[in-house]
Amino acid sequence: MAHDDPDHSVSKDASSMIEFQSPGRFQIDNPAARPTPLQEWSAAPFSLDVDTTIQPFHDMTEAREHALSLIEQVRRNLSIYTPDLEPWLYNHSSIQTSCARFLRAHPRNRLRILVGDSSRAVTDGHRLVSLSRRLTSNCHIRSAHPDYSIQTSAFLIADECGMLIRPNADQFSGHALYRDPTRARQQQRLFDAAWDRSLPDPDMRSFLI
Repeated sequence: MAHDDPDHSVSKDASSMIEFQSPGRFQIDNPAARPTPLQEWSAAPFSLDVDTTIQPFHDMTEAREHALSLIEQVRRNLSIYTPDLEPWLYNHSSIQTSCARFLRAHPRNRLRILVGDSSRAVTDGHRLVSLSRRLTSNCHIRSAHPDYSIQTSAFLIADECGMLIRPNADQFSGHALYRDPTRARQQQRLFDAAWDRSLPDPDMRSFLI
């Protein structure tokens, strides 16, 4: 006896006509690995305008800790004298963030950087140069006059009160002062005299952010 099942026959015929089509090859685009963030620096545990003891340092890490500590605590004026904007010391997000916070805290706060040779910073890029391009009213970088050099040292002055000094700019060692207004003001006068004779740096205008 024949079994007449229209639905069954249609289902059977349809299944026999199904063809599998491969989608072909395709590429999986995995997201690019995120760049490893720069390690945040730690600030030296001394207070500006409070601690009176000279703090010597002898290596790169200690120099960074004192520089960051002074920059984090400065309230009015920050002056930096550097041969080439020393990337190992100043080209770091911790320094940039602290300088930006200081400059934005009050419109009269001022950062002045006197540099011997900016060509390296322009070629390689530098965070403080980028900052000076964004905050043009109170962050300035100028070239030291070739006929008027302060000395072979590198230093930072915070509020005519604290200082970081490296007697030889090509070495890490030096000392930090957190409360020595007499010496800080004397050093500030040297900086101001050199600043008055400094020159606009044409490389700063051509620096690309």
